[in-house]
Amino acid sequence: MNIPGPTERDAPDAEVSDAIPGLRGAPVRTPVRTSQSSGDLRQWPALAGRLMTRQLWIELYGLPGYALTLGGRPAKGFAASPRDPRPVDPNLGRLLLGGRFTLAGHSLEAPAPEDPWNRPSPTRAFAADLHAFQWLPSLMMQEERGAREALRLTLGWATVFARWSPFAWSPAILARRVFNLSCAARRMGQVATEAERLKLADLLARQARQLLRPPSSLAEQATSLVAVAIAGCTLAGKSGVGLRRTALHRLTAALARTVLDDGSHASRSPEAGMELLLDLLTLNDVLGQVSETTPEPVRRTIQRLSRALCLHTLPDGRLITLQGGGPSTAARVAAAHTHDDPVPEAADRSGTVGGISRIRSPLLTIVTDIAGPARGPWSATACAQPMALEILCGKDRLVTGCGWTPQALDRQGLRLSPGHSTLTLGESSVAEPLGGWKAEVIGPRLIGPPLHFEVNHRDGEAAVWLEVEHDGWASRFGLLHQRRLYLDQKLDELRAEERLHPSPGHREGVRAIAAPYAVRFQLEPGVQASLARDRRSILLRGHSGRGWWFRTNGPDVAIEPSVHVDEGLTRRSLQIVVRGSARTDAETKIRWKLSPAGAGSDPS
Repeated sequence: MNIPGPTERDAPDAEVSDAIPGLRGAPVRTPVRTSQSSGDLRQWPALAGRLMTRQLWIELYGLPGYALTLGGRPAKGFAASPRDPRPVDPNLGRLLLGGRFTLAGHSLEAPAPEDPWNRPSPTRAFAADLHAFQWLPSLMMQEERGAREALRLTLGWATVFARWSPFAWSPAILARRVFNLSCAARRMGQVATEAERLKLADLLARQARQLLRPPSSLAEQATSLVAVAIAGCTLAGKSGVGLRRTALHRLTAALARTVLDDGSHASRSPEAGMELLLDLLTLNDVLGQVSETTPEPVRRTIQRLSRALCLHTLPDGRLITLQGGGPSTAARVAAAHTHDDPVPEAADRSGTVGGISRIRSPLLTIVTDIAGPARGPWSATACAQPMALEILCGKDRLVTGCGWTPQALDRQGLRLSPGHSTLTLGESSVAEPLGGWKAEVIGPRLIGPPLHFEVNHRDGEAAVWLEVEHDGWASRFGLLHQRRLYLDQKLDELRAEERLHPSPGHREGVRAIAAPYAVRFQLEPGVQASLARDRRSILLRGHSGRGWWFRTNGPDVAIEPSVHVDEGLTRRSLQIVVRGSARTDAETKIRWKLSPAGAGSDPS
């Protein structure tokens, strides 16, 4: 498909005369529908294989004498103190000393000498963070008193959970616990008795050995092996050396599967890539402490992840939120950048990494998902939101998604197509996550046919043209969705066109004459949206207070309630929804644009 260079004449124009309906106060409750029968069939080999092996390992690891097989060479102490570059909130540690555990947005009271190990957790996410020892870094900020309390809680955990169990010893939770314990173990050993120090070292070694054993998902292997290698550096003696060598030997292949040539994570989540980078930086640091050279594959992976992170960092200092990745925090993202050369200003970056395209003007940054979601085991955190859009005006994130991340496992519906800023047909989704017992066996993988994309990008004089098309709706509605973006870099104005047109070869089997469409623009929490008196435009204001006009020629426009997930918590937000009906045998166009407020043509 040949696309001419962008010109003022070719740019979509949203200055139209159609009236815009009034503000709507209630969200639409239409159920989301999708077809997954063919996708289910493709999952049966993975389900059958995992069912057989999963039960085998549960039976084996649950045997009374299994813990003896984790013994190995005695761990004699600690040789290093790995430094995790992630920022830590010391206030959480102070609360912990008072007996309040605050994790995953919930709290639990367990003042000393009590502990949280024999009482129910408020949520599953809280329990996961609790057993992953995500509370440990902040507690270690409280000097000697914090180290003593950390030692007490760790030994208390060992008393209750020394024997393998499916939840507390699951690979994902175990990997984070081994990582956090490794970073704190040497300081904890300094306030322990000799018997406690040896017990702590033995506890870390046993858990690291378990991480080297099956079963573990392909998507978890790199993180698990990095944790084992860090534990191997932390532990003194032959026990640590053996763990370190085994983990580093396996890590090369795991990193090759996890990190692609352009530095993107195989899951396509920008946040997952950054978190792996932070783990690798910790490994690089502790290898230096034990006078061991960082393997070249690890060094190259750090470089690739760092380059990708530059494009994935937006002008507000946080990350692009696509494909199950959250925005993280500016401090955490900055920590991942500090090891590298000075990072160029976020506003100066444009390009494509991992199927995520970024274009910019002096004030506008536009991010578009131009590839399909990850497949197989990598899809457990993927989202069915083709051509999802994020827009920053200056440092104000205005248009984004609902912010689903793996912390919100109980809100799987936000992974569907309506959960981000894109177009949907028939209030349905191009794919959906597995649920029920299947999700328990192989994880909540995203099920649906593979999506095919066609992308054209042109740079012109003070303008950028990006055209993306996908076939996710072709099988059910016989339509292709094309999104055309024209960015005027002089005027800081974005003009766009959503085009639905018949897909060649998909007309047979499509019975519907028309399909209802909805183009959603999910707004960041705190963004104000006001319908103008001309009922054709919406004024948006971000945290800086600067105004931007959104206009469209869509037949039905509304500002509706929505939700946004922030660090596992659900917050209220707003969404702009443009609705209409598209014929399945003809072309439909919906135009819209975003421009700075204050121009002479602003609506009254």
